[in-house]
Amino acid sequence: MWQRVAGAGWRTLLAVGLVCGIGLLPWLTHTDPAYTVLKARSAEREPTPEVLADIRQQLGIDGGPLHVLTGWLGGLVRGDAGQSWISGADVLPEVTRALGASLLLMGVALLVAVLTAGVICLRTLRLGARRRLGGRRGGGSGSAVLASLPEFLVASVLATVVGVQLGWLPALGWYGPQWTVLPALALGLPAGAVLGRLLDDLLPGAFGEPWALAAAARGLTGRSIARQAVRRCVPALLPNLGLFVVGLTGGAVAVEQVFDIPGLGRTTLQAALAQDLPVLQAGTLALVLLAALATGATRVAARLLTGPALRDGALSSLHRPAPPAGRLLPLTYGALLVAVVAFGLVRDPLALDTGQRLRAPSPEHPFGTDALGRDLLARVGHGALDTLLLAAAISAAALLVGVLLGLVPRVSAPLVDTVNAVPPVLVALLVTAVAGSGAATPVLAVGAVAWAPLAVHTSSLLRQERATLHITASKGLGAGPAHLLRHELLPAVVPPVLRHALLRLPGVALALASLGFLGLGAQPPSPEWGLLLAENQPYAERAPWAVLAPAAVLALLGALAVSAAGGLRRPVRRGPSPAVDGGPGAERRSATATEREPVGVR
Repeated sequence: MWQRVAGAGWRTLLAVGLVCGIGLLPWLTHTDPAYTVLKARSAEREPTPEVLADIRQQLGIDGGPLHVLTGWLGGLVRGDAGQSWISGADVLPEVTRALGASLLLMGVALLVAVLTAGVICLRTLRLGARRRLGGRRGGGSGSAVLASLPEFLVASVLATVVGVQLGWLPALGWYGPQWTVLPALALGLPAGAVLGRLLDDLLPGAFGEPWALAAAARGLTGRSIARQAVRRCVPALLPNLGLFVVGLTGGAVAVEQVFDIPGLGRTTLQAALAQDLPVLQAGTLALVLLAALATGATRVAARLLTGPALRDGALSSLHRPAPPAGRLLPLTYGALLVAVVAFGLVRDPLALDTGQRLRAPSPEHPFGTDALGRDLLARVGHGALDTLLLAAAISAAALLVGVLLGLVPRVSAPLVDTVNAVPPVLVALLVTAVAGSGAATPVLAVGAVAWAPLAVHTSSLLRQERATLHITASKGLGAGPAHLLRHELLPAVVPPVLRHALLRLPGVALALASLGFLGLGAQPPSPEWGLLLAENQPYAERAPWAVLAPAAVLALLGALAVSAAGGLRRPVRRGPSPAVDGGPGAERRSATATEREPVGVR
């Protein structure tokens, strides 16, 4: 009981620290909040000392940041979140309306994500139901391409093609259910691709468990076995689903900007840019509370789905030895990516030729040209050095931090809830406030949140792996915690988390691109891919190749990451072998040989 109280206290302390840190944003940036508010209210009005003093008196900020912060917290206790510094309206109704719009959008996007994940796993479910998974090799190139598409690019294409050109659905505004379809597709398709890949990675282990063999022997239908296999795998994915809930609510800033949706992410971003502290603090607090609710709900659901097996240590391991995926696909994708970068590096990315503006692809310009006549192949190739190297470095650091923190879930869980509640855009603004703007801003912002899904995945898999039969047997034979961690838990948990990290590699590149799209990343004339997409977005209808070129390379990166991740498998054991240390491992390995067999029916 005291552990739960300590965890709740730790979460509360982190949430208060986050909200208080955001409340100090103007003073951290060494800017006058009165000046920022004046420019947001009326850009033409002259910022004279008298005008600024009058605004300070209106806002009540003469007493300094501590006075402002304690006054806001005191009003919050009474159910009053203050008034907006820009509009003067009550904050609570405004944030509540924005939260309602974001929750509706999140719900529809989550439905799209679940349906997309089901389509991605359909082949594995069909083969597993027919007991034909023995020789299956991992695929997933199509889902990798889908997961690698930038949300803002999907949103722009859907708005332009489906909304404007075809006129099937409304493209702008927020006036009813039909206005949710296009933004929900833009958010749900990439998220569903990631969830589908994670589920597809676990399903072969579920189909190879003893209960599935017994169910098939009893004559249960393949559909029933497939349904139970999904139920067996879902508890390991629920914590990541909780992260998606919060991310789709507060992190959909770019999509809300494209479709002009008054959601919480957009409201929070506008408040941060205008330094409207009451709105910014209330919006952040709403996201923190949503993260806590989502985490609690996913934990309860996981316990209900798992039942007493988790408590009694009666589960089977989902992470069994399996044949690695083929090497042809990753080599092919890697060669294509290297070729694109190599051919682009020998060209000049800054050479201007206004007579060649928005030229279609040709032998002279294989990817076409942009609005200034610059060669897109050159800009994509040179931008790869920044985008790919930064994404790889951030992913490696996130993997290390995520695994280490995932091993101590009592420490990492409150951190994950707090970090996940802050959209990367707001993190970028906070980093800019503390460290200043520059090339390191998007790196620090994305790196600050990239470890959270991996830590959640590690702790979730570790919790289930500790409840498996072979771990229970090893404990009974005298294996200590260090031996179990080194020889059993880490070998079972690290490979799927590493595959998850590779799957998220394009997402890290997308996060950097999203910050560039919103003007918080690289600045012109840098050829960084996010900036390329942002610069050429206005010309997407007239010259689609200008945005398709960097988007296609991002999709190629995703296909490479997923196909390479398929080769990261535990090696197949051809037979029981004695323990190296002469301890209880020999008897345990022999006793659990059946459980350790490769997935599939021979």
